[in-house]
Amino acid sequence: MNDERTPPARPHLKLTEDGRRMREVLSYSRRGSRFTPLQAEAWAAHSEAWVIPDEAVDDPSFSLDAWFGRTAQERDGLIVEIGPGVGEATGPLAAARPTYDVLAFEVWRPGVASALARVAEAGATNVRFCGVDAAWSLEHLLGPGSIAELWTFFPDPWHKTRHHKRRLVNARFAALVADRLRPGGVWRLATDWADYAEQMVEVLDAEPALEGGVVERWAERPVTKFERKGVEKGRQITDLCYRRT
Repeated sequence: MNDERTPPARPHLKLTEDGRRMREVLSYSRRGSRFTPLQAEAWAAHSEAWVIPDEAVDDPSFSLDAWFGRTAQERDGLIVEIGPGVGEATGPLAAARPTYDVLAFEVWRPGVASALARVAEAGATNVRFCGVDAAWSLEHLLGPGSIAELWTFFPDPWHKTRHHKRRLVNARFAALVADRLRPGGVWRLATDWADYAEQMVEVLDAEPALEGGVVERWAERPVTKFERKGVEKGRQITDLCYRRT
């Protein structure tokens, strides 16, 4: 953790003064939790070692190092992925970076189960999954300059105008990411929604601690089902890369 204070209540656990659950604007919605047989098998085989229980982060002594089994000095850096889905990109990218630890935030449990299988198939043992809100976690579990890379591939576009406030990439989150990235650290993004790409550029260009913009497709990033769907529907894929100054 970034300090020894008890963090505030996680999203979904915040209550009003009269004990009712507080309504919050979040960048995701929780979907079903039923597993297929293959997902159940992967969960049984790998979740104990590779999935951080939500309630574990409530402990003031919570330690990512303990979950990864090595200290910050023993790794080249920490990579954070937000929204890995079923892990199509996570497994291959993590396997190619064994000297880094990869912390993947995903709230869809069946997706995590599928991702566990893909990570195991890729031979990557350096990935840990967490179902806690990613923005909350970056703020309360990770310290300044602690992230080497952040991957945000095809975040929910919340394409209806009235839902744009739920988009992950906004000014507040950009400032938080800039603080958590180490100097020279990289934030890689991709989206298949043109107006979200424009918003990303506008927001990230306005963050003084970041520099970058639209780039050619990152060749190392595997093509995921989200990208394939976007292409099939005629949407242009936009890759962005910003660096912490």
